[in-house]
Amino acid sequence: MSGGPDSLALLLLAREACGADRVAAATVDHGLRPEAAAEAVFVADLCGRLGVEHQTLTVDVGEGNVQASARGARYLALGQWHDEARAGALLTAHHADDQAETLLMRLNRGSGVPGLSGIRSSTEIPGWGGTLARPLLRWTKLELERIVGDAGIEPVRDPSNSDETFDRARVRRFLSEQDWLESQPIAASAEYLEDAWRAIEWFAAEDWETHVVPDSDEQGRGFRYYANVPRAIAIETIMRIIAELGGTASRGDAARAFDRLWQGDNASLGGVLVIPGTERIERAGVTMRVWRFSPEPPRASS
Repeated sequence: MSGGPDSLALLLLAREACGADRVAAATVDHGLRPEAAAEAVFVADLCGRLGVEHQTLTVDVGEGNVQASARGARYLALGQWHDEARAGALLTAHHADDQAETLLMRLNRGSGVPGLSGIRSSTEIPGWGGTLARPLLRWTKLELERIVGDAGIEPVRDPSNSDETFDRARVRRFLSEQDWLESQPIAASAEYLEDAWRAIEWFAAEDWETHVVPDSDEQGRGFRYYANVPRAIAIETIMRIIAELGGTASRGDAARAFDRLWQGDNASLGGVLVIPGTERIERAGVTMRVWRFSPEPPRASS
């Protein structure tokens, strides 16, 4: 927890719901701002007064995209702390305003359903494997600030939250200037999209189990895919087949491959060659599209 109003509200709500002796808090110091160490001390002192166990976690942030690197390092450190503390759940204080900002940013980037499902209510953290829960996604920032204010606590204010060199800060300012846009309805739409995405994931897993079979021929290992589902589900299955054959493909790559295959053209992605065809399923009395996936043959040297 950072000491901002969001995380402090989560601390107060968790303490009220579970009792101080069943709650623990962690603050991650990324070493990116000189004020961070003092903020961690502020949180530690507050937790001490509330009777809540607290630990400060120091992480190193890699080069490149600072925000993405910091996020990855933060979640990995929190996951390790969660395991060492033998905690029952790991919670963060993302709220409806965060969700609305995320959805608008991803709409602007042309994201598909996975991206538009926004900040997930629960998710598995890469590199850790545990589950992270976000119980405040239906709460607005204003509601959380009131909880902290009513408790007589002055929260930390992170200046980077208003630094408009970051897209999120610009979207945040835009939303604050609109009297016709409300964060909760936008966040509710992201929640509905999350439901839709989970349905696609479920059907994609079912598609893999029922419509993909090994297909070893003279070219070696491969798969046959009986493509008989909507495009959104087939894209997920294509990505999984490519991964099983040792390649990688984005959803955009898989979507373009689907379109080619649906039209009867070969496709190549992630080092995998896909050849479309049809096959008569005598038992069912139908003819189905079947796409054969195999590693691309090595290119002839000149």
